[in-house]
Amino acid sequence: MNTPQTDVAVDVERLTDWVGDRIPGRGLLRATRMGEETGTANALFLVERDDPAAPGGVFRCVLRRPPLRILAPGASDIEREWRILSALEGTPVPHPAPLLVNLDAELIGAPFIVMAVVDGFTPVGHLPAPYDRPHQRHELSLAMVDAIVDLGAVDWKAAGLDGLGKPDGFLERQVPRWLAQLDRYRFRDVPLLDRVADWLTAERPAAGPAGLMHGDYSPFNVMASPTDPTRLAAVIDWDTGTVGDPLLDIGHLLARWADPGEEPVIMQPLDILDRDGLATRADMAQRYAERSGHALEDLRYYQVLALFKLAIILEGPVARANESNSPEAEGLAARVDRLIDFADKFARGERT
Repeated sequence: MNTPQTDVAVDVERLTDWVGDRIPGRGLLRATRMGEETGTANALFLVERDDPAAPGGVFRCVLRRPPLRILAPGASDIEREWRILSALEGTPVPHPAPLLVNLDAELIGAPFIVMAVVDGFTPVGHLPAPYDRPHQRHELSLAMVDAIVDLGAVDWKAAGLDGLGKPDGFLERQVPRWLAQLDRYRFRDVPLLDRVADWLTAERPAAGPAGLMHGDYSPFNVMASPTDPTRLAAVIDWDTGTVGDPLLDIGHLLARWADPGEEPVIMQPLDILDRDGLATRADMAQRYAERSGHALEDLRYYQVLALFKLAIILEGPVARANESNSPEAEGLAARVDRLIDFADKFARGERT
């Protein structure tokens, strides 16, 4: 699914002229692509400039711009991401500090933001020290919960985020919205999808208090601190953030979370591989309820909705692969089918 975007580039001369003296250092900027293998995500560049006052004589920041191909309407929204990052300044939510924004696609071919470098790493695969110890991995999993508790508690109106989303009727719109997106590229019957959609429609809970939410919360979208397992270094990738039902964030995290020794939902290294010591879904749900004050009697609904939404988003690449007769089509389709199968398992109470 993740096809390298080899033709995403930055014209450093034009960027240098535009930046001017708004970041430290002097002379021509240098831009190096980061994480090029994640071709469906926003493109990241490490931007550097000589600065005698900076550590090692170099000032570093990160430029983030949309990918060449956007998976879902509303994704990779740079203006939205800038608004949220700016609103998070001064809150307990760990995030990359926003430095500059340019919404004019003319300069480098796409709008972009410039952020401070985060001292952290994405906690997927085999984790380095101190997370090679079970107790520290347990702390990390609870820190992931704490970050979205803090996020949901942000006073989004006071932070200037009116109009960011449409919290009224948020849950009611979800199933029709995602089915409408699927209809734009549907070419096959996904087993159990209609049954899951019917369950979501029939079992929809009453709306709770509106809150700021990330929209795609998982270990792949956080950065762990290299020194403090009790607090994340940052939550990243805010382009699908909105004001809606914050319980969907905990639902998304826990729907994809495998307890130690349990079969994972997503069979690929986008999660922590050594799960000994990690908190269980029950532990994390209890932590969320205790810290947020929100009852989680409807958690199952949000877990099902999260997997349903993710499956429909990923069906887009399946349709494109099928149209181009790509050999990846079968494997991508199996991933979508698996997500819906686990959504159905949550709906029936087979997985809790």
